[in-house]
Amino acid sequence: MQELMDLVFGTYPSWSRLVVRLILGVIFFAHGAQKVFGWFGGRGLSQTIAGFRQMNIPAAATVTAACIECFGGLAMIVGLLARPVALALIAVMLVAIKKVHARHGFFLNWSLVPAQGHGYEFNLALIAMALSIVIGGAGVLSIDGLIAPWP
Repeated sequence: MQELMDLVFGTYPSWSRLVVRLILGVIFFAHGAQKVFGWFGGRGLSQTIAGFRQMNIPAAATVTAACIECFGGLAMIVGLLARPVALALIAVMLVAIKKVHARHGFFLNWSLVPAQGHGYEFNLALIAMALSIVIGGAGVLSIDGLIAPWP
């Protein structure tokens, strides 16, 4: 049982992981809140579902991804279940790369060329940040650290 607790909640008492976790959480919460609630200039859930449907993504998958981003972002900010949440965020980003960004190449569309979407470089950076949390846990000032403190 202790091994499972360490696997899920265990974390190195690292300040750098705190920084990565907070920024990752803020980014995902903001993007998820756009999709779920229409906050921060977003379109809200019904319009997000309609937009994703045009990419042949089912409504249930859209709602799942939007909720993982929004509520997973909040969980990441407070450091609760950081490792499982990070895995879920990685899965969402891999699907986003496959379904949306890969066809546009690596780079973001900084010049906003019409009909040219963004590449996957930002998704890759988010995956790397999340992978850091999967490997080392939530870091200091996290609920995970209170549940399974580093020996």
